[in-house]
Amino acid sequence: MSDDALNAGAAFRVRPYLLTGGRTRSVVDLPIEALVRSTPMGHRALENLSHERRDIVSLCAEPQSVAEISARLNIHLQVARVLVGDLVQAEQVAIHTASTDTTTRRPDLQLLEKVLDGLQAL
Repeated sequence: MSDDALNAGAAFRVRPYLLTGGRTRSVVDLPIEALVRSTPMGHRALENLSHERRDIVSLCAEPQSVAEISARLNIHLQVARVLVGDLVQAEQVAIHTASTDTTTRRPDLQLLEKVLDGLQAL
């Protein structure tokens, strides 16, 4: 591969810290299995969002786990957590965490199956 081709590819890569404004943690605690769904407010704000945030809101028209968002958009998991946390604070996406059975304290089986299916699809 030529130096020009390598430099052209490098021009399109953005460092993770630029996407998150240098932050490494989200204010919102987001487990990787948390389901994210875009809100009507998020859909209305699409044209004003940065590229990555717009992609997250669009992708989450159907519920996606934080891990799926990271994989599908090819961004680091911690970057996905920070960006999704920003969108939660702006009420542009909503988070749905797994409900647990209070008698056994075991995670919901359907959620575990969805996470497993998503991981196998990677």
